[in-house]
Amino acid sequence: MAKRRVLLVDDEVTVLLTMKAVLEISGFDVDTAASAIDAKRKLKLREYQMVITDMRMESDAAGREVIQAARSALYHPAVALLTAFPLSDDDWQEMGADKMLVKPMQTMVLLRQIEKLLETHSAKLARLSTAAWAKKAPAKKAAATRKKLPAKKVLVKKPKRRRDRP
Repeated sequence: MAKRRVLLVDDEVTVLLTMKAVLEISGFDVDTAASAIDAKRKLKLREYQMVITDMRMESDAAGREVIQAARSALYHPAVALLTAFPLSDDDWQEMGADKMLVKPMQTMVLLRQIEKLLETHSAKLARLSTAAWAKKAPAKKAAATRKKLPAKKVLVKKPKRRRDRP
């Protein structure tokens, strides 16, 4: 199985390096970004199954910018908001995050939450894909069942063969 790629975004180097090590030991391929600007650039360069971003970095809105950039990515990664300042459920969900992770957190709890989020997000993408396919299917079926007209036969006259008579 290919490693799952995660983009980890936090301006605190100790948090960034510790979480990177924990995730890599657990089988994840981890890229890091220390700012929203760096994260947005990386989101355009590579595809990630998950983005985990701090809320407050170079500005109070930096985490929101990363979430919006992840939501606009064509590959639809799962998005977790990592913060030491918990928000109400309505606030982080309104921003577009799938999950809020509150730091500090025990390693095993963090890993369980990440695994669960990846599973639910994968199931959600599969449902959306099935629904999109189902919308297209009636049009394809209708096109396939239309009565096809037989192709016109074009008669080509062959030149008469001339026989030489003695």
